[in-house]
Amino acid sequence: METETKLNWKSLISLIKHATVPKWMIAAGILLSLLETGGGLIVPLFTKSLVDQLSAASLKPSLLILLASALILQTAAAGFSFYFMTYIGEAIVASIRRRLWNQVLHLPIPYFDRHQTGEIMSRVTQDTNIVKNLVTQHLVSFFTGIISIIGAVAILLFIDWKMTLIMVTAVPLALLLILPLGRKMYKISKASQDEMAGFSANLGRVLSDIRLVKAFNAEKTEQAKGEDGIDHLFGFGLKEARIQAVISPFMTFIMMLVLVILIGYGGVRVASGTLTAGSLVAILIYVFQIIIPFSQMASFFTSLQKAAGATERISTILTSKTETDSNGIAVTGSSADIRFDNLSFSYHENEAVIKNISLTIPAGKTTAFVGPSGSGKTTLFALLERFYGPSAGSILYGSTSIGDFSLNAWRSQIGYVSQESPIMSGTIRDNIAYGIQREVSDDEIQQAARLAHAEEFINRLPAGYLTEVGERGIKLSGGQRQRLAIARALIRNPGILLLDEATSNLDSSSEVLVQNALASLMEGRTTLVIAHRLSTVVDADQIVVLDNGQVTGTGSHQELLNTHSLYKKLASQQLKGERQS
Repeated sequence: METETKLNWKSLISLIKHATVPKWMIAAGILLSLLETGGGLIVPLFTKSLVDQLSAASLKPSLLILLASALILQTAAAGFSFYFMTYIGEAIVASIRRRLWNQVLHLPIPYFDRHQTGEIMSRVTQDTNIVKNLVTQHLVSFFTGIISIIGAVAILLFIDWKMTLIMVTAVPLALLLILPLGRKMYKISKASQDEMAGFSANLGRVLSDIRLVKAFNAEKTEQAKGEDGIDHLFGFGLKEARIQAVISPFMTFIMMLVLVILIGYGGVRVASGTLTAGSLVAILIYVFQIIIPFSQMASFFTSLQKAAGATERISTILTSKTETDSNGIAVTGSSADIRFDNLSFSYHENEAVIKNISLTIPAGKTTAFVGPSGSGKTTLFALLERFYGPSAGSILYGSTSIGDFSLNAWRSQIGYVSQESPIMSGTIRDNIAYGIQREVSDDEIQQAARLAHAEEFINRLPAGYLTEVGERGIKLSGGQRQRLAIARALIRNPGILLLDEATSNLDSSSEVLVQNALASLMEGRTTLVIAHRLSTVVDADQIVVLDNGQVTGTGSHQELLNTHSLYKKLASQQLKGERQS
């Protein structure tokens, strides 16, 4: 466990070192903190002289001026130091969050397959907040507290070494308790953060599919799951509280005991004349300057243990392999054939989804993929978009492997419209222009909407193109969302078009409009279509039959109808049913 903990400290230091904070501000913050601490150490010495001079009835005005100056210096330095160090802390945490956000955006799809959305959200929000609390609330006070303690002990040794030794004996007693409890707190905090991530993941899952929950009367089931997570978090909170309930009172007890002994012993010394009243007052002030930072250290170590667990999880994300886009070549020239060359792919080892496929997709033509559910059609699209890499074989565009292209350049060639085309929260204009890395004019937006047969319904909306669509486009119908997705694809002007069941969930009137929009989108482009309904693809230039991850037939509708038993069976079932309906 100790090795793991040390690694976490290194990770925390590494996170802080990567932050971009102005060096002059760090220097100013440290200098002001030192001035504040120095002012605090000088004040008791002036107070000692003040008490001794008052006792001797020989008060010098210059002493009052020095005392007031020291207090003003300490107050001003404390104010500026607090702002600068808080700025530094906030900048460090902002830098961590910025790195995390950029990292998350560039993580590959398999990472998101393994981790729930709420869990990742917890890392970016909850865990960074724990680090923020450490940096802004504890880190600075810890180091200034050490300086204050060292300075106060040095001065106390000079004033009266016997009373200083009485006070110093309390330190090992406190450490004997803090160190083992600190290790226990680390384990509890780590488990608590895991539980919080799981709870956040469950919360995100339920809220994103709240309509499903209500439609299937699943409130009680989800209530039980949520309460179970809350109870676990409650239990971890109580475990932390039990440790704090031991540490805090024990520290208070030790310090009060030391204080009582010092006052009693110091009073006897003053009465016997071996210690001045001013010296006793100064000693007591210095004791408080030691007690306060020392008690804060308990909170610091608790926060440090929590931050160690949070840092470990943050570092896991930051060190995860991202999608690489370096050294990739640009996609140039006119449209080229796409070729699957002995392509195989598995999501899990020894469970092939795509099995040794070799196939050519002609440039500028429409190729349809048909076959039973689970035959690998959507997986082929995912491989084309480079969400996953092939387990074996390759995908070629012309004579170049698509893996050799710049990721950004390759994906900019692709327009994708699915049966549940995602719509982002925001305006209609935002959704049409989504992902375009340049300024898009209103004319371009309107032209794309016109070609997608979306202009009519958009103009009927109160705010037109500035209408808010709601979360996941909930304020729009299925047909409206599909036409927005087509407009989004049109404005990209892609060379390759992927249509994944783009009309499967629409009513007949919406389907006609979407089909007309798709006709505009498909014109002159290399188009790959997934369709369970054969009536939508009978006119495709090439139809590919997939079954159990393998190509079992290619050809036109009529050719497959004459030669392919599975296709003939699908066609007779579907086309006959549609004619009867």
